[in-house]
Amino acid sequence: MTTHTHEHRDTESAASETQSFHVRGMTCASCARRVERALASHPGVGDVGVNFALERATVTSRPDVDVSSLAEAVDRAGYELVVPDEPDLSHGGHGEHDHGIRLGEEEDLTRRAWRRFVIAAALTIPIVVLGMGAEWFGGMHDRRLAWIQFVLAAPVQFWAGLPFLSSAVKQARHRATNMDTLVALGTLSAFGYSTYSLFGHGAIYFETAAVILTFLLLGKYFEHRSKSRAGQALRALMELGAKKARVVRDLVEVEVGIDDVRVGDLLRVRPGEKIPTDGVVRQGSGAVDESMLTGESVPVDKSPGDEVFGATINSSGALLVEVTRVGGDTALAQIARLVADAQGRKAPIEHLADRVSSIFVPIVIVIAAGTFAAWLLTDHALERSLVAAVAVLIIACPCAMGLATPAAIMVGSGRGAQLGILMRGGDVLERSGDIDVVVLDKTGTVTTGEMTLTDVVPDPNDGPDEKELLALVGSVESLSEHPIAQAVVAGVRERGISFEAATSFASQGGIGVEGEVAGRRIRIGRRSSLEDAVACADLAEAADRLESEGKTVVWVGEGRRVLGIVAVQDSPKDSARRSVEILHGLGLETLLLTGDNERAARAVASAVGIDDVIAGVLPGGKVDVIKGLQSKGRKVAMVGDGINDAPALAQADLGIAIGSGADVAIEAADLTIVGDDPLLVPASVDLSRRTLRAIKQNLGWAFGYNIAAIPLAALGLLNPMIAAAAMAFSSVSVVLNALRLKRFSLSA
Repeated sequence: MTTHTHEHRDTESAASETQSFHVRGMTCASCARRVERALASHPGVGDVGVNFALERATVTSRPDVDVSSLAEAVDRAGYELVVPDEPDLSHGGHGEHDHGIRLGEEEDLTRRAWRRFVIAAALTIPIVVLGMGAEWFGGMHDRRLAWIQFVLAAPVQFWAGLPFLSSAVKQARHRATNMDTLVALGTLSAFGYSTYSLFGHGAIYFETAAVILTFLLLGKYFEHRSKSRAGQALRALMELGAKKARVVRDLVEVEVGIDDVRVGDLLRVRPGEKIPTDGVVRQGSGAVDESMLTGESVPVDKSPGDEVFGATINSSGALLVEVTRVGGDTALAQIARLVADAQGRKAPIEHLADRVSSIFVPIVIVIAAGTFAAWLLTDHALERSLVAAVAVLIIACPCAMGLATPAAIMVGSGRGAQLGILMRGGDVLERSGDIDVVVLDKTGTVTTGEMTLTDVVPDPNDGPDEKELLALVGSVESLSEHPIAQAVVAGVRERGISFEAATSFASQGGIGVEGEVAGRRIRIGRRSSLEDAVACADLAEAADRLESEGKTVVWVGEGRRVLGIVAVQDSPKDSARRSVEILHGLGLETLLLTGDNERAARAVASAVGIDDVIAGVLPGGKVDVIKGLQSKGRKVAMVGDGINDAPALAQADLGIAIGSGADVAIEAADLTIVGDDPLLVPASVDLSRRTLRAIKQNLGWAFGYNIAAIPLAALGLLNPMIAAAAMAFSSVSVVLNALRLKRFSLSA
């Protein structure tokens, strides 16, 4: 998103407010800049940001600035400003707009763009066959074939190409030009000249106009499809909230809709259920899976007085929760707002060609008009003058320019899809080229996200052996619902150790469990659960060492004696270290960002070679970290997989989601890695950079070709037929250059 700041003396001392609007009628990045200028020049307006991709304008102005006057200013620029309905962030509801985009409208535009492309392609193929192979059908100058081409080309020009023509007319009414202006002039010139030639003996260029429009329509389809997905992140996020709640009123449980829950209500939450909204535990204890909020795989033990959050899952134990926040005040709704705000600040899709079009288009028009006038004034015939002018327009018609970006994107994204890398749009490529630091989430991104049993340390002083210790642990933990207990039991079974379930099992939430095994009372839990038991110094030293490695230590005791310890860990993925090495090879700094504790985070970072660590960070804090890096001039790529990562993914200059993670993270990201292989992270950045390089090469060739060819056409050295052939060669060269991306591999 480009941002324009326009200062007015009369706003300096006044309070300001920020509003978001939907903008209709923008067709390219230059349109966004025109809307920006129109809004920024309005009295009382301060900062203006227009996001072309989201069709959203964000305006900071004095409170007394009338919205209707802003709409009039935009209307005078040739566009329409619409006040969006605010999405309901309270319990997952949505208004007509999702953070500035009319999703239904954009989806309809996508369907219409596809229909136009399909029909245009179906008509263009026979036009090309007739135009390029007319000799096979009775000779190059057979008027019957020309009339068939005319009949086929007319719908392509005036129906399929109507969006380009309408945009060009609108720009002309407001004394402006964009790429649509050149598309309209070039295709209409080719079509008009060909129609004129039907009644004489001139060359026919119907295929030129049809091919240009067909390729550009394909690009429009991909553009609309990308926009239609922009609002899905919020929708996916808000759907995570619970729809019902069990409220305790007058000692009776009553199930009510989530909208009927009020602050101060007492909610009963059973094991396996979602916690309906934010609150504080008043009775009961258990483990709550907060991975959707914190991204960490280890559930958090909760007991009376502890805070819980809506949409998290109560893994074990019954809880009585007093409601403290509802609706838009909940942690889930706040994350939704973070996603919306961060996405609203994203850069628009600014194709490199659009940046030059404001100069290139009027220059070509002037040259064509000047060519026509010069030939007429030098006593040449009208037809000869027209041929020279049309040659200029045809040779300058942006077929190669139009293909430069979509051809590279289609080949690059196609190759990426084969490798499991999904790109969201052309703006992703531009931002990938500037990245200098990669921020990686820990759990599920660098690590597996699953706890595994890693260490077993029996008491060396006359304690049980490893097999006996694991059998005792397995007997008791097999009755626990806690994920750490389940990981320990799975590890015991993987080692082939058999056991029978304990009897007289008891669980103390947040402390530990105990049970009777063959007449022995075995206690398992945190070190604090065995405070009355004696542990040898060797065990204490081993526990400290394991915790320094980022592992979770579980103590095992009997009576007043500690029998040993076991440890579990969320281990780094096999290819994580190699992935970090490749990122460093690409000249990128790496940083581990996690909600986990400092010790565990540094252990993982050391294991895989990550440069730096920021630990203990909640979702809002992750966004702040990204903003902090950006404020220092850094260009940040964020890699994550959890819902907690979604705001940071949206805020980052480049968001990369691991596809095995949450849908909302994937929707908020620019690049999605299908599966969970960390090696695809550096591959996605490398492929994006190579695709961007191919686009720049294509545009360099396309513009260079025009700069060289336009003077030749103006001097009458290129007739329209040769100009069309030269343009076709230019297009072929652009496509061939893009096809080189098909050879990209993970080791490239």
